[in-house]
Amino acid sequence: DYDPFDLILHIAYGKKPLTRSERAKKLKKDSYFDKYGKEAREVISALLDKYEDEGIENLEDPEVLKVSPLNKFGRPLEIMKKFGGKLEYINMIKEVEKRLYKS
Repeated sequence: DYDPFDLILHIAYGKKPLTRSERAKKLKKDSYFDKYGKEAREVISALLDKYEDEGIENLEDPEVLKVSPLNKFGRPLEIMKKFGGKLEYINMIKEVEKRLYKS
């Protein structure tokens, strides 16, 4: 359940790898995301659950919003509006990725 990023760090630098689950749990506690409303934070939490199960590859694809459990929050554009719109949603995803791999 290691992210390829962690395996590379482990092989190249001998750094102890973190599992995707450890990375997601750490990020769920990050107060940075407190700036979003309750529903938006629930979406972020569901996205992090997807990351735990499947890895980083699907986070950038808006199609992930059409599958369970994310589809319970509405259609993709409705979900994006919880963050202020499509551009703000994309920026949130980039911030999630950045913070997932922050040392």
